[in-house]
Amino acid sequence: MAQTQSSQTNYPVIDIDPHFKRVVRYFRPSDYVVWAGVTASGPAFMLMMERTGGPSKGLPIALKLSTVLGFSAGFLLSYQRSSLRFWGWTENSKEIEKDRDEMAKLLEKGEPLYGPEHMDEFNQKASSWFSKYSALKFSSIPWFNFVNHRSHGVDPKKYENN
Repeated sequence: MAQTQSSQTNYPVIDIDPHFKRVVRYFRPSDYVVWAGVTASGPAFMLMMERTGGPSKGLPIALKLSTVLGFSAGFLLSYQRSSLRFWGWTENSKEIEKDRDEMAKLLEKGEPLYGPEHMDEFNQKASSWFSKYSALKFSSIPWFNFVNHRSHGVDPKKYENN
């Protein structure tokens, strides 16, 4: 049961609902730099504010809290950047190559392209309904795809021709 993409993009669509592990595995070095930069910006801002306002007893806890918040925000931003490449919304030539190689190996082994499915078809579809394009909703709730299913917005037959 193949599903095709529903929107036009400037770059080829790899997957409109990639698994969490796959998105993280496809992080580029620039995504890690963004993650580190956002993580460091929180404590840097707190230290800058400390210098302008005088010494404070609450600085250590503020530094810890801003580091945790920055780390989380940096991860979400990096995850979203990687997701945009999967959806074909930004340049994704490296991901296309990596995806083609990964899927070709899975086909050679005779394994399912998107991992073993552990739920019935209805629950797989319901899961995909909630997680498709979920990286756009991080401002309200961080939601990731942790389920293997067949609804990815691309025709799996494209991998058989390579």
